[in-house]
Amino acid sequence: MSLRWGLLSTAAIGRLVVEANRGSETAEFVAVASRDGAKAEAFARESGLPHSFGSYEEMLASDEVDAVYVALPISLHTEWTVKALEAGKHVLCEKPFATSAADADRCFAAAESAGRLCAEALMWRYHPQTQLARELVHDGAIGDLLLVRAALTVDVPEGDIRRVRGLGGGAYLDLGCYCASALRLFGGEPRRVHAEAVYDDDGVDLRMVASLQLDDGVLGQLDVGLTHTRRDELELVGSTGSLVVPDPWIGVSTALELRRGKEPETIPVEIPAGSRLGLDEGAVYRHELDVVSRAALTGTPLPFARADAVAQAATLQALDASARSGSPVVLRPAPGASGPRV
Repeated sequence: MSLRWGLLSTAAIGRLVVEANRGSETAEFVAVASRDGAKAEAFARESGLPHSFGSYEEMLASDEVDAVYVALPISLHTEWTVKALEAGKHVLCEKPFATSAADADRCFAAAESAGRLCAEALMWRYHPQTQLARELVHDGAIGDLLLVRAALTVDVPEGDIRRVRGLGGGAYLDLGCYCASALRLFGGEPRRVHAEAVYDDDGVDLRMVASLQLDDGVLGQLDVGLTHTRRDELELVGSTGSLVVPDPWIGVSTALELRRGKEPETIPVEIPAGSRLGLDEGAVYRHELDVVSRAALTGTPLPFARADAVAQAATLQALDASARSGSPVVLRPAPGASGPRV
């Protein structure tokens, strides 16, 4: 049995996900919706989808669709995630799931009320490469974790929606969500955030750097930008060594690099037998769709749920608030201290 997915938007990421998912036994894309019926028809024809809809509402009302992949601009994520859930559809929403902790919580409240699954599409977290890195850190391969350092930069031209503030543009949302999720996944939840950013004339952050105080004395650093050459970096620094994940977000590398002496050690990433992962760019999305679809079909909880999505959105809020105010933001006071919360 497979889950029938409908794609909300004709954006490029949706095309990548549809193509990557072909041949799945758990997920099948059957429909696409756009506010422009002609665009939806053309997308469906080119992608081999049997159904297209000229409005989002029409697809949400269709009995041909069990689940919705929300690939709309960031500013529309919460609105259409909630509407899809209220229509009785499971939802996988492109990252970042929401721009505020309150919106993230509202989405999961709608999911709970509807009895449907809701998930944020931070696909890299499901990859065996990420799981291997977590196991190595947990097992003490680098001693006590001291620092998590993450970077993601790209070169985005003017006019791209990622540089349009009204659509949720900005480096901290589009790229910082990856880095923030990595700092949180390995180092725990932030207590204090201090960010600096460079803005364009419309107030969109083009570049941002930030330092975060995480749980148990772990520090985090992130570096994101829309005006750079491509950089994908994740380094986990411990008391006795460090672990480098060469391609953390897309997962097309075959090994991690463990540094504990003069010569780095290569730790191979094993792809599970029978997995459709592979090393192509779409593999990580294919794997995520399989995991989420199985959870929806079986009722099995996902490893990342309501509390994670709310904490992720709160971290993004804190990054933006700190950069715009020029002051640190306290999310959770350290033991014995007190301070404002975002």
